[in-house]
Amino acid sequence: MGKYFTVEELCVSAVARSRGIDNTPPPQAVAALHDLIGHLLDPLREAWGGPVAVNSGYRSPALNAAVGGAPRSRHMYGEAADITVGSPSANAALFALLESGGFDFDQLIDERGYAWLHVSWCRTNRRQVLHL
Repeated sequence: MGKYFTVEELCVSAVARSRGIDNTPPPQAVAALHDLIGHLLDPLREAWGGPVAVNSGYRSPALNAAVGGAPRSRHMYGEAADITVGSPSANAALFALLESGGFDFDQLIDERGYAWLHVSWCRTNRRQVLHL
């Protein structure tokens, strides 16, 4: 368990619940979620100084398919989260903080004009920054 985030909250999915999809992460995804929280999400929340909401964290392969996720989505490995701080302008500020604040990440993606941010962390981070 992290200071601000939990593995459990990163596995909550309204789509999984409504469609009866099991979204229980396997042990290796649980370990990756702990790393994501400890190395990226908690330090980001600390630096931001306010709440950061997780829209989507771990996705089982069935859930990933149901939501139209990328076939090799890092969400399925517990290495990614879609986050928001409430508005496109605030998300843009969070993006800037992530990009320039010395954070280690694999991917930082501005999704749909800062509607939300996709962030990921793994053992071999590329620091890839994208705008989709």
